[in-house]
Amino acid sequence: MKIRFLLDENLPPKLKSAVLKLQPEIDILRVGDSNAPPFGTLDPEILLYLESSKRLLVTDNRKSIPGHLEEHWAAGGQIWGLVWVRPSGSIGRWAETINFIWETTESEEWIDKLDWIPY
Repeated sequence: MKIRFLLDENLPPKLKSAVLKLQPEIDILRVGDSNAPPFGTLDPEILLYLESSKRLLVTDNRKSIPGHLEEHWAAGGQIWGLVWVRPSGSIGRWAETINFIWETTESEEWIDKLDWIPY
């Protein structure tokens, strides 16, 4: 199954556009989009959404997500992957890496996996 992405609301809105410009077929939502959790959704709810929607989260949240993720796993939950963007990266580089992930891996490979972009 192809990876489906959810971008954190704190990431630049232009990131979604940059990804779709590279590959229009990518299923990518951003928090606040009509079919995604609304702005201000708390991390535990985001993790439940990721599990039910089978989406990989792209975020810059390195403060609260790790603790909520541990709680989510302790409760028996799973996620379909999470990648943190490195602050030193650019929108273009992040978009290229998301496209690379989409082109070269399948969603099942990302279950409960964490990584950084760019690598």
